[in-house]
Amino acid sequence: MSAFDKYPLGKPAFVTHILDRAAHLRTNDEKLFALENQRNASAYVIYRDSLLVKQEADGPRALLGVEEAVKLGANPGTIFLGLRDGAPIFGMGISAAAVEKLMTRDDVAVTELRGMAMQGTVPPEQLSAIAMAKSMVTWHQRHGYCANCGVRTAMKDGGWKRECPSCKAEHFPRTDPVVIMLVTHGDRCLLGRQKQFMPGMWSCLAGFVEAAETIEDAVCREIFEESGIRCTEVSYYMTQPWPYPSSLMIGCSARALNEDIVVDRAELEDARWFSRAEVVLMHRREHPDGLFAAHPFAIAHHLIGRWVHGGNETRA
Repeated sequence: MSAFDKYPLGKPAFVTHILDRAAHLRTNDEKLFALENQRNASAYVIYRDSLLVKQEADGPRALLGVEEAVKLGANPGTIFLGLRDGAPIFGMGISAAAVEKLMTRDDVAVTELRGMAMQGTVPPEQLSAIAMAKSMVTWHQRHGYCANCGVRTAMKDGGWKRECPSCKAEHFPRTDPVVIMLVTHGDRCLLGRQKQFMPGMWSCLAGFVEAAETIEDAVCREIFEESGIRCTEVSYYMTQPWPYPSSLMIGCSARALNEDIVVDRAELEDARWFSRAEVVLMHRREHPDGLFAAHPFAIAHHLIGRWVHGGNETRA
């Protein structure tokens, strides 16, 4: 089975959730301590945008025993992610110094998560929990001090809150909403390129939802700002958690009202219309010019694939 086959249409990475979040346990410190010390307690260990894995005969193993993770240098402060078949699963961070010590070992690796997800080396059903661990570890690393008074905060509620001992302010993890959309005009769709894309890759346009803005307004605004295209008939498709560092991609489609593109070069390298026939080839990675659409681990691939297969027909 190829990496492409692991993400069938409608199921990008990070969406298949296998955990019971068991939020009722987060405020019970005694119970969480007992869970952490159970023999079947396990953890995902996060380092920046990478994951600590054990190298084994049948491939890398991402889910480590808590005791095993601590021995490898993971930080003892654990974030309770939830239960899987009754077994507790946690998220843990690891320092740069600890990672450096592991670099000489053959039995472990610190591997970039995006690449592992694209290659399918981590089972897709684990990626949602890994995304949760990555988002939460990153949040704690970036929010160690109170935004209200500047005092060092403490982890509470199994890692799902930080509390200031001075002003008593409570701080909670954030998720940043991002709209990502496929704009169509008759039998064509609008795709763009960013400078950091691989040569030949084209994808859906996207942007952050701003304060006091609806999803529909964000879709229309972002498309117009980046390409000069006015849109209508915005419809929702699906969402994808995106742990870079903690976004929620909101997949939408829209119908274009005009055709003349004016590219915002500060945001995009280029944008252009593609015919359905051309996009079919790009989606299959069979385009004669080597052009291709987003990888199936990303929601953009599924937005495009849905249109290719007639899932959201629009008319000019």
